[in-house]
Amino acid sequence: MVLQVVRYGEFTQRASRQQQRTVEVSARRGVIYDRNGHELAMTINVDSVFAVPSEIPDQANAATLIAHVLKVEPKEVLAKIQGSRSFSWIARKLDAEDSNRIRALGLKGIYFQKESKRFYPKRDLAAQVLGYVGLDDEGLGGIERSFDEQMRGKPGKMLVSVDARQRSLGRVEKQPESGQSIVLTIDEKIQYIAERELERSMAETHAEAGTVVVQNPKTGEILALASRPTFNPNAFRTSTPQALKNRAVSDIYEPGSTFKIVTLSAALEEKLTRPDEVIDCQMGSIMVFGRKVHDHKPFGNLTVSQVLQKSSDVGAIKLGLRLGDQRMDQYIRAFGFGTQTGLELPGETRGMAKPASRWTKSSIGSIAMGQEVGVSSVQLVSMASTIANDGIYTPARIVVGSIAPRATLQTVVFKPAQQRRVVSSLTAVEMKKILEEVVLFGTGKKAILDGYTSGGKTGTAQKIDPATGRYSASKYIASFAGFAPVANPAITISVMLDSPQGGHHGGDVGAPLFGRVAQQVLAYMNVPHDTDIKNPQRLMIRASAKESDFSEGSPDRLSGDVEIADASVVPEPATAIAAKPVATKKESDRAKLIAASFTPAKQAPVATTKTEPAPAPAIPQPTPTRGTVILDAGGGPTAPSLIGKSVRAAIETAQESGVELDVVGTGVARAQAPAAGERVPPGTRVVVKFAR
Repeated sequence: MVLQVVRYGEFTQRASRQQQRTVEVSARRGVIYDRNGHELAMTINVDSVFAVPSEIPDQANAATLIAHVLKVEPKEVLAKIQGSRSFSWIARKLDAEDSNRIRALGLKGIYFQKESKRFYPKRDLAAQVLGYVGLDDEGLGGIERSFDEQMRGKPGKMLVSVDARQRSLGRVEKQPESGQSIVLTIDEKIQYIAERELERSMAETHAEAGTVVVQNPKTGEILALASRPTFNPNAFRTSTPQALKNRAVSDIYEPGSTFKIVTLSAALEEKLTRPDEVIDCQMGSIMVFGRKVHDHKPFGNLTVSQVLQKSSDVGAIKLGLRLGDQRMDQYIRAFGFGTQTGLELPGETRGMAKPASRWTKSSIGSIAMGQEVGVSSVQLVSMASTIANDGIYTPARIVVGSIAPRATLQTVVFKPAQQRRVVSSLTAVEMKKILEEVVLFGTGKKAILDGYTSGGKTGTAQKIDPATGRYSASKYIASFAGFAPVANPAITISVMLDSPQGGHHGGDVGAPLFGRVAQQVLAYMNVPHDTDIKNPQRLMIRASAKESDFSEGSPDRLSGDVEIADASVVPEPATAIAAKPVATKKESDRAKLIAASFTPAKQAPVATTKTEPAPAPAIPQPTPTRGTVILDAGGGPTAPSLIGKSVRAAIETAQESGVELDVVGTGVARAQAPAAGERVPPGTRVVVKFAR
């Protein structure tokens, strides 16, 4: 009676602890898509191995055999087995090869459970943007971390019971709930172009690191964000901390002469100068409150336009002194420096921009030429986009939106963040003209494009030597920020190379990188030419790329890739007055002439107060046919069963079923996503992993 009534609850709980154990079953993590619905991160089902120790007759022998397959110490496996009588995980989320080898051992008391594993079909493409996940599907970097809660879903529960004969019985008590999917503004093909050209530049210059950021200046959408060195998120545990870092977002550096865009824009906006005003650059030397500054070469009289063309520090300092500390500080912050852009990636830096109250007397001279201020690559591209977008600042964004699991057919529409006017339309038009002249006649000649006008500014900044705390005599940051085409920019691009060897100036290494990326991206986006093609034989757009053109880590079978040789012929200026001074015209006539030279995109009315944000103007997309559409899986074909087939047999089966494949590896099909029997959204490929 005592056992059955008084101590009934106690013995029931003890029996449950001995006979049952609840184990979490991972939920299917949401997919990460690019802007065109291509999968950049997905989830596949793989085997996890667990043991019921009470069923294993020889635990030491079992541990030795399993350890040999997993390439770990036998004592590690034995410790897991001996840690419990009823249940213990041995290995989670194994590759198909290891899973099959353990299964072939036929060990008693060893069982398999299907779990979800993160898979990145494009390998290292956009690795720092996507991030990576841990063993328990926890986002540890990039978008995976920023949107971890939405994408993880809710795990299920599996109840493992042991009967009187110590036999294991497992059943799923609660099905897991899939997480939301995320759509990025990234275009995988533009991302590939940026990464390929960055790799090429780093190989040529032996730079330690580098970044390329491509943005839509009208909406703030990041079309590509490349960072090197990089890693494969499928095997992130073998990567170095330096490779895991997203330098375009988290690193700061002195911008050097690219920052003169802020100085000249502010001086023009405040009507403290004109593009044709002549500045005495004092043969390359100026004293700023006891500090002597030298130009990279001696210049005499230069117009304000030529100050930017020749990148004269003396000329920029003189304009900075006219502005004064407070007004200069106001424009620095209006252009977005010193604050985060709000980009949906972890670890974004605010940069380094001290308030004017903390400046020294000579700070205005240093800041006017791009020293004493630290920026990120994303902030730099946003500055160029502000000029390209008629003087309106639009915060950078990399996420279009999210999609609920098993969502119906829908279009995901990107909505720009709140915009604000920084400089007037007239100032923006004047700056675009000046920046075009920098490319045509100044330090940016290697950024000249074939068939497109371009504008931008080079930058070369000395790095701080950590050992001395002074500027290094051999380490530099080379950069370029610009846009194209000039009249109605479709893209802005910022590039940065850290410590290039040999030629280290922005015009020598940054401008060519900008040019190669811009040329290919504009062609891929089908942006109309706005100037003559001087070398049409150099322009080769391939309808489909050969598979051999793509190394590991590139998108498989990309279509519409562009290969263009360097343009070396200087095209005609975009306007009849691009190379002619307008000193003889009155202010009103000058404004009319400049405005007539360009056809900037029309903007909806925005607030005229420079520091007050305004609702986002309705801005047309430069490529309206390239929307972001995610299709409902219910309307597509069913994924066939491809496991165990050769590559050829899998392709033939897929063709018969009306689906397309992304082939990863060689040999026999070991895993596929989506799984057999699932509906495949139109345009989505079935990713099949092959192994020998």
